[in-house]
Amino acid sequence: MKKSIVISVDDLGKRYELGSTFSHHDTLRDQLVSRIRGLLPGARNTNGKANLKNKLEDKDGLRLDDDDNGEFWAARNISFDVEQGEVVGIIGRNGAGKSTLLKLLSRITEPTTGEIRLRGRVASLLEVGTGFHPELTGRENIFLNGAILGMSRQEIIRKFDEIVDFSGVSKFIDTPVKRYSSGMYVRLAFAVAAHLEPEILVVDEVLAVGDAGFQQKCLAKMDDVANQGRTVLFVSHNMAAIRNLCSRGICLDKGQVVADTDVNSAIETFMSTMAGDAQTSLRNRTDRKGKGEVRFTQIRYETDNGRPIDYGTSGQPLIIAFDYESSLSHLKNVRLSLTVNNHMGELYFPCVSSVSESGMLNAPPNGTFRCRIDNLPLSGGRYLLNVFLEVNKEVQDHVLAAAVLPVQDGDFFGTGKIYSPGWQGRGVLVPYRWHVGEPRALARTSSFE
Repeated sequence: MKKSIVISVDDLGKRYELGSTFSHHDTLRDQLVSRIRGLLPGARNTNGKANLKNKLEDKDGLRLDDDDNGEFWAARNISFDVEQGEVVGIIGRNGAGKSTLLKLLSRITEPTTGEIRLRGRVASLLEVGTGFHPELTGRENIFLNGAILGMSRQEIIRKFDEIVDFSGVSKFIDTPVKRYSSGMYVRLAFAVAAHLEPEILVVDEVLAVGDAGFQQKCLAKMDDVANQGRTVLFVSHNMAAIRNLCSRGICLDKGQVVADTDVNSAIETFMSTMAGDAQTSLRNRTDRKGKGEVRFTQIRYETDNGRPIDYGTSGQPLIIAFDYESSLSHLKNVRLSLTVNNHMGELYFPCVSSVSESGMLNAPPNGTFRCRIDNLPLSGGRYLLNVFLEVNKEVQDHVLAAAVLPVQDGDFFGTGKIYSPGWQGRGVLVPYRWHVGEPRALARTSSFE
């Protein structure tokens, strides 16, 4: 029997006027900020388009091109229905319109065109800072959010202990949330959104702020919410999480739906788009996030003696060189992250500087970061590299599918043999050895030295 439709989206669109800093489609906060800025000396200028472009880049990770009509469509011609109890993954590259769509569904901003029909209460966790009042304590924000969802005080009290226990911030529950770390903030915000019994739960990529244990806890909670017959919309760049949690995927690109199908097919569409992006010069990539004072400009592959190569070889050393440029005079407390993923976006392994190095890195304003992998643990194939750069705890550059890493099969085990291309499970290689000897009950010592 077909379930009832709880979300219906018809020809939805969101347009920003690039020629001015004020629009009736902005949120109340945006309107107040715009009017206050207009009263400041020197605020009246002709740079409204640049100001709005910067605002959109900060909030949604969008990169805008000049338009002859002086407008930009962050979302356009989007239509879909979601049934009660469905868990839908919203996927797409940076700037595809995912955050815009969720803000429209959450009534944080109003659409320019189209209609949204929602059946039931919506709890949203979109970005750090959304939904909580910074001057209020954690306790007060729990009651405030419950009241916004239309819950009675008794209902909130009934759920209060469960929320605090899940969040793990009980020691700080009577502290203003403005003093919380980003991780504490997200833990409490997710606990509130998931436990106050909304009919529709909307979760953006903010789960990436938490540690791995908390992420798994959140995924399990979302699965539990779905099993209770409630609806979940989930945005993530973690394709393994999308695949495990969702049965359906909606893939966005340039503000439009390019796939609305089963989750595996949607992921394939997304990854084919990402693979195409990886062929674009890194310097010219616009689908990136971060403050932008430091930018990766090129990724190269080298041997130990600095000779440039076009591909890595299984079992051989590989140096991945990241050229960068900066407007800063010096880079302090640098944290770098490189992740190697397959064509479906599944993570094979990460290389994180803050884990492998004893301290934070410092660097000149322009130069090259190099990551040396001693024995490349990959079988032959093509892999996608995601890159991330943080300076003084501020994200400066984050690019998904920044480059393709071609790998050829090599003598990983030093035996003169390589895996056959027909082997299943090709991808990560691990060192191992085989031994034939006495049964364990008779063996006195291990023959593995």
